[in-house]
Amino acid sequence: MDHLDDTDLRILRVLQKTGRISNAELSYRVHLSASACHRRVARLEKEGYIRDYVALLNARQMGRPTTVFVEITLSGQADELLNKFEREVALIPDVLECHLMAGSFDYLLKIVARDSEDFARIHRTYLTRLPGVANMHSSFALKTVFKTTALPV
Repeated sequence: MDHLDDTDLRILRVLQKTGRISNAELSYRVHLSASACHRRVARLEKEGYIRDYVALLNARQMGRPTTVFVEITLSGQADELLNKFEREVALIPDVLECHLMAGSFDYLLKIVARDSEDFARIHRTYLTRLPGVANMHSSFALKTVFKTTALPV
């Protein structure tokens, strides 16, 4: 981030909140000409600051209002086991995130489900079949207080 100036940061802030904005509107908001703004966005994409453009779906509208966090402890720490676990967990369609953790458990999963019965299906069908799992603890989110995908810039 060392070579990003204030204009680059303004562009990134706006795009994180409104990714479908036109170049003309973006250039207006960040006080640049349209051509200069387009060149900067292209450079930010090329340099990897902008990874993707996506549509963020409403989980409730999509019938997946239940969020479950699952802490998983594996039976060992060998690279082969970790790699196998990571390959398998990536294939589960209901898992939104998987993080290798430091602390009292090895992995933290963020899972979406229709309800507790649907999570029971996910648990039986997928989670219990993951390789090397020694212990699993699930916590249901009661309420999402806030959620963002925007990084601080």
